[in-house]
Amino acid sequence: MTAVLAAPPSSPHRKRGKRRWIGFALALTVLVVMFALSVAIGSRTIALSTVWQVLWHPDSTPESVIVHDLRLPRTLLGFGVGAALGLAGTVMQALTRNPLAEPGLLGVNLGASTAVVIAIAFLGVTTATGYVWFAFAGAALTSAAVFALGGAGRHPTPERQILAGVSITAVLGAIVWAVLVLRREAFDRYRHWDVGSFSDRDSGTVLRILPFLAAGILLALVLGRQLNALSLGDESATSLGAHPVRIRALGLLAVTLLCGAATAAAGPIWFLGLAVPYAARMIVGTDHRWILAFAVVLGPALLLGADVLGRVLVAPAELPVGVVTAFLGAPLFIALCRRRRLSSL
Repeated sequence: MTAVLAAPPSSPHRKRGKRRWIGFALALTVLVVMFALSVAIGSRTIALSTVWQVLWHPDSTPESVIVHDLRLPRTLLGFGVGAALGLAGTVMQALTRNPLAEPGLLGVNLGASTAVVIAIAFLGVTTATGYVWFAFAGAALTSAAVFALGGAGRHPTPERQILAGVSITAVLGAIVWAVLVLRREAFDRYRHWDVGSFSDRDSGTVLRILPFLAAGILLALVLGRQLNALSLGDESATSLGAHPVRIRALGLLAVTLLCGAATAAAGPIWFLGLAVPYAARMIVGTDHRWILAFAVVLGPALLLGADVLGRVLVAPAELPVGVVTAFLGAPLFIALCRRRRLSSL
């Protein structure tokens, strides 16, 4: 008799790897669809065939001008800002080991906003190139303050970091409005920027922040393996050859670059940095190399989707993307708070 050898069952590792690649392919597909919708949909209705034609063969027609000078820069900016905020939230959650950490909730975005307000009101800064340096400074100082206050005490907890972020946000919010009351001429310029929007942003805005976004994205992506080691605790990370202090310093630098550039270009946008890592972990588990890779795709897909939704809901007017993400993200934050039983404090 001839023995029949049964094929060995696929290992859990192989199944997990296959699921990750399938999930990544689906996420890329969603991103491509959102990118296309962002270019195709706007306050002025343009036939899809016309959009496709002028996209590849630009001319002097109004449709071509709208697609190339308005919609395409807006879409590219949404891609960059979405990737930046998704990665920033992922890195912050890894550094603090707090699944509720997010640039908006921990006050990092508002820190960048406060610095920009001061630049507008007292220094006369009016361009994204000028905003970006002040946004970097505000984001860096706020990140350092939240990490320092949230880690104080013998038993630092995620809840302390949230409370530190809320406290700093309250103080920064008071500073912002005090400045705007004293300098009313700066209010109109600030209020259009503060809601978080891609409207009235041109290709120059994309080019100005591109070097900072690229540096932050690359730095965040190369930290994946080290963040995995840090998640085991400082002692275990050190025994594996990692350097926790250096990892945190590089992570803080990445968050500063990403939040500073994104906030300078589009204004503060909330909850994206919370939703993206959460969705990525549901798909790929706890490997930060994969979570960071998914954040680069899911962040832009979600943000471009929110921007398209804001254009459709109140057409021919539009809702700023920051308003849409706040409406969508608040229920998620409430659900996560209930899941982690923060009310037990």
